[in-house]
Amino acid sequence: MSGEREWMETELEPSGTASLKREFIGRFEGLILSGQLAIGQRLPPEREIARQLGVSRPVVHEGLLELAVRGLVTIRPRHGAIVSDYRTQGSVTMLASLLAYQQGELDPSLVAGLIDMRLLFETETTRSAVKNRTDEQLVQLNLLIEREKAAPGDNVAEVTALDFQFHHLVAVASGNPVYAMLVKSFEPAYTNLSSRFFAVPGMARGVFEGHETLVRLIEQRDAEGAVIVMKSLLEQGADVLLGLQHAANAGRRTNGTD
Repeated sequence: MSGEREWMETELEPSGTASLKREFIGRFEGLILSGQLAIGQRLPPEREIARQLGVSRPVVHEGLLELAVRGLVTIRPRHGAIVSDYRTQGSVTMLASLLAYQQGELDPSLVAGLIDMRLLFETETTRSAVKNRTDEQLVQLNLLIEREKAAPGDNVAEVTALDFQFHHLVAVASGNPVYAMLVKSFEPAYTNLSSRFFAVPGMARGVFEGHETLVRLIEQRDAEGAVIVMKSLLEQGADVLLGLQHAANAGRRTNGTD
């Protein structure tokens, strides 16, 4: 119940009822998506939540209704709100919440799901980019490679932004505008995870060298080679991220915070 203690210890403070509602929704989204509030866990009564967070009961009620629409909680008359199994109850709105998530840790199963989806999706965007890229897009990719070479590897924010731009530009080069929009929609969750990867010393240089190899293969219209390189880059990121999350979870258990 450490997640419950955490949100009870800090009151909501934005100005205005609408802002309080957004803050309430954001906090509970984070607690659920991070796994701090477990699937099936019953939330305290609305009156108690309102008292602990220092807000009115209508703010809590309206916030819980919105969370229910997103598939994050189920409201049962006379039984209160229960954290939903978003794997079976989650809606498109829930997916949008996941893609927009950029704070703290995600539940390990969600991290693994995002990684698996990227492996399937971005190998296809790469294959399509080899086939459909234009000369102008190839120039843009090469210019981005030069920016990556000049970037300081220890500037995590800059490296993370450049990495996302590369993946987005590959999706644009695929010729499928829906692919590009989907990658763009991943930006908050993507950069939340990749910034942790690039915080590990030495990671940026190896990734950027992989990007340069990938661009050469796209230029040569070598679809199979390009897919192999993209898959290798994504799998390396997956291994590091899952290792970091495993270590973080082990640390929390050791410290008694889970």
